[in-house]
Amino acid sequence: MSEASVKATSVLITLAAVVVLIAGMKAASEIIVPFIFAIFIAIICAPVLLWLTRHRVPNVIAVIIILLGIILIGTLVSVAIGTSIQQFTQALPGYQANLQSQFNSFIGFLEKLGVEVSKDGFSEAFDPRSAIRWVNQVLIGIGSLFTNAFLIIFTVLFILLEASDFPRKLQAVKVHISGGPDYTGQFFSSVQRYFGLKTLTSLATGLTVTVMLAIIGVDFPVLWGLMAFLFNYIPNIGSIIAAVPAVLLALIQFGVGPAIGVAGGYIVINMVFGNLLETRIMGKGMGLSALVVFVSLIFWGWVFGSIGMILSVPLTMLAKLALENREDTRWIAVLLGSGVPEDVES
Repeated sequence: MSEASVKATSVLITLAAVVVLIAGMKAASEIIVPFIFAIFIAIICAPVLLWLTRHRVPNVIAVIIILLGIILIGTLVSVAIGTSIQQFTQALPGYQANLQSQFNSFIGFLEKLGVEVSKDGFSEAFDPRSAIRWVNQVLIGIGSLFTNAFLIIFTVLFILLEASDFPRKLQAVKVHISGGPDYTGQFFSSVQRYFGLKTLTSLATGLTVTVMLAIIGVDFPVLWGLMAFLFNYIPNIGSIIAAVPAVLLALIQFGVGPAIGVAGGYIVINMVFGNLLETRIMGKGMGLSALVVFVSLIFWGWVFGSIGMILSVPLTMLAKLALENREDTRWIAVLLGSGVPEDVES
């Protein structure tokens, strides 16, 4: 067999293995997702653990302190979301009726202008009640993120307990894999930086949205602020998804004018915190092109659902670093990157 045939066979086998791996991850997503989420939480908490141990706090006590903080934050968020979902579900029939009434008024307005509209056909193409039902499904989906809290917390516990031995394990890996620890450390550092900065900007976005909606008088401002905080982790489209429920609710409560004002407020908030501050602070630190970020959002969302969308950037960056670690796959990592390597620039 010629060398070209051997390389072609190797590529085909690799592609087949990738397809099988992706299919396996999708089939086992209910098991894999909590562990992936726990790993990233542990990576984020690692600097806090190191800081506590440097200040002579015993490792076990430091881990317990971090876990208590995670449980406290998770409990507060889940209680707030759960209470708001229950209240929103109870008010759902009234919202649907109000939106249907405004929809009928809009049809009547078009008819007065001489625009012939088939009410039944238009209703089939756009059912306004389905929009409210979609909002309710989104809220239930957010609440379901906390259903695996027990498994996630225990996984974080065991990861953090072994965190002190991890550097020595990396040193052992270095004997067998040249450059392994450098790439692993780069990944951990990048993920910590990404989630740290993303959390700060998301928190600022959520608080600003809550205050804005409370001033306007939109129902459940805390819920929509929490939704803005969580969905801000999803690149590109997260802020748009988070704005839809609040804009719809403003339309139901106050009409078209205030709803446009709420939409404008969301745009300004996301421009300030997302496009200006976040981009200025993060720069190109993640090393991924904008197209790759968007495609990874779709891909990981398809594989792992909403958690995959939130973790799409770190997961893609992990794949990029793994590809960089092999000479024969480094060209793929270059294609995934945000710029041209210095050694090939003219």
